[in-house]
Amino acid sequence: MPPIPAARFPRRLVVLHWLTVLLLAAVYATMELRGLFPRGSASREAIKTAHYFLGLSVFALTWVRLGLRLAGRPPPITPRPPAWQSFLSAAVALALYGLLLAMPVIGYLLLNAEGHAPSIAGLQLPLLVAENHALAERLEGWHEGIAVAGYWLVGLHALAALYHHHVRHDDTLLRMSLRR
Repeated sequence: MPPIPAARFPRRLVVLHWLTVLLLAAVYATMELRGLFPRGSASREAIKTAHYFLGLSVFALTWVRLGLRLAGRPPPITPRPPAWQSFLSAAVALALYGLLLAMPVIGYLLLNAEGHAPSIAGLQLPLLVAENHALAERLEGWHEGIAVAGYWLVGLHALAALYHHHVRHDDTLLRMSLRR
């Protein structure tokens, strides 16, 4: 049975969603690929700087998305899912927004606790916490743990979209499609 034509999210939210996906993939890729370069090398430092910049970009973009998202109601899913699926969807969305906001903050504080004031495009960013190696270790553990949880959350989100599209045959996935 083909899906019913979807009521869609506003185009700007759809574009921001997929831009966030691309940026988040780049954030993860930069940290996964840094191991290919020797510690202290210019290449490794460049990839770490890209990671910081991309993370801050995700942070800023997420606030824009949240503002737009809160300004309107999401289009209804047709046919309407069971209440437990709607609850789970809201919980995963909240967790994803939490991840997108918390990870850059924790990463920034981690850099500060390691004694670094990052600079982006020559602009020196402020230190928010003093150098503190014990705090840096704790923040690094949180940052890495939440990053792993992020893989699972993003995977769950993608699998749920595919489940809705291919098994339930509703318009969940179509609401966020780039195609009109």
